[in-house]
Amino acid sequence: MESLSATRYVLVAGEASGDILGANLIANLKKQQPNATFEGIGGPLMEAQGLKSMVPMDRLSVMGLVEVLGRLRELLGIRKRLYQACVSNPPTAFIGIDSPDFNMPLAKKLKAQGIPTVHYVSPSVWAWRQKRIFNIKKSVDLMLALFPFELPIYHQHNVPVECVGHTLADDIPLESNAKDARKALELGDITGPVFGILPGSREGEVSRLAPLFIETIKLIKQQEPNAVFLMPAANAERKHQIEALLQEANTDAVLVDGQSRTVMAASDAILLASGTAALEAMLVKRPMVVSYRVNKLTYAIMSRMIKVPYVSLPNLLSNEPLVPELLQDEATAENLASHLLETWRSFYRDEAIQEKYLNLHKMLRKDAGAQGAKAILSMLEERDLKSQGV
Repeated sequence: MESLSATRYVLVAGEASGDILGANLIANLKKQQPNATFEGIGGPLMEAQGLKSMVPMDRLSVMGLVEVLGRLRELLGIRKRLYQACVSNPPTAFIGIDSPDFNMPLAKKLKAQGIPTVHYVSPSVWAWRQKRIFNIKKSVDLMLALFPFELPIYHQHNVPVECVGHTLADDIPLESNAKDARKALELGDITGPVFGILPGSREGEVSRLAPLFIETIKLIKQQEPNAVFLMPAANAERKHQIEALLQEANTDAVLVDGQSRTVMAASDAILLASGTAALEAMLVKRPMVVSYRVNKLTYAIMSRMIKVPYVSLPNLLSNEPLVPELLQDEATAENLASHLLETWRSFYRDEAIQEKYLNLHKMLRKDAGAQGAKAILSMLEERDLKSQGV
């Protein structure tokens, strides 16, 4: 990494959701600091905003305690390179975007070297392993949180924090038109329900969930022969992977290159992997069923540590079972099919649930990128004043 100007940020994002947040943050920092440069690790959206990525972002995209072990040497090597590059040429600030297991140890070492550190997306310290807050305090000069319920633990421990909302809530309109989305996808005349089927964006996710979701499609077709199933593929590799699984199961679905949000908007109901996609589906105002499977050992470990009753963001935000969650052994094709059909049939009759979706959207709509950039610049200005003895 090379220094190209006096103002230089190093950002690290490890997955697609972080790429979205990072790109929006970079765009807003550039408005305030047009000559700033951006380096680190990011995806295509961050690169489009000018980030120079030292390795492909997907090298950091790995989930699960057991799954990480197979990639540990590579991940540690990448982190060491980042540390050495930042220490030899200190940036204006280091900004870790989510991926706390990768970013927090790096931020801690950089903060110890006097480099300002920011973490964007609070780890779920409110849900499990609350003692992590002490390590976070040693690691970051500023936490950018997405959700209001995350703030109290930071205030309690005097960790600077700002709730910036979520960029998805800013980008997605308060109303999403299914007819327009179907036209954009060139679906033609449709006589039956449309279901969005989203088994995830990572190879491992798709391997675990797509066969299950495809079996679910087959069961739903038995009850709704005219149903249309849309499956967005995050990239060419995932498309080939899903195509092979569909062919093996002798099942049809409409494969879409990317455009997961358009697929959601075109759908009457959605079956998806737990994660940011559930938040996006909520913001698009579509009923959903959330499902996930991980390695059995990973699940056994995690289930003992998690202290909250929900895993999906719609349920965590509303603090109630707003959407069905079917995880691990409960995630069978029969369960998924019955819940998806019931959720589809009941949602549009229930104005109270639709109103809850809308209110949650409004709560998160804060212009996240602008708020994040403002908070970062304020933190840096305060540091400068302190260094000058003001």
